[in-house]
Amino acid sequence: MTDEEALASFAALAQEHRLAAFRRMVRAGEDGVSAGTIAEELGLPPSSLSFHLKELGGAGLVKQERQHRTILYRADFTAVDDLVGYLLANCCEDACDPSPQDKETPK
Repeated sequence: MTDEEALASFAALAQEHRLAAFRRMVRAGEDGVSAGTIAEELGLPPSSLSFHLKELGGAGLVKQERQHRTILYRADFTAVDDLVGYLLANCCEDACDPSPQDKETPK
């Protein structure tokens, strides 16, 4: 993941309604969730939600699939893994090293 891709992901998630919609898609898992369900649960007009879904999709965080008349939205878990990996590799460096041999034993 490039810095630009990470920034786009963070920017897309840095808004209350988009974060809530993304959280709802994560909870839905691979089954996905319809835009109507998200809009109803979040109390958003469909046009507002459509804007937010477009932003999340543009950042590569959301996938959509048409099933008959319904479009299901899913969190792109590969993109989420990439974003977490980016954070661990570029932001935490040695501070996030989970290996126990590098930790001091409390005295």
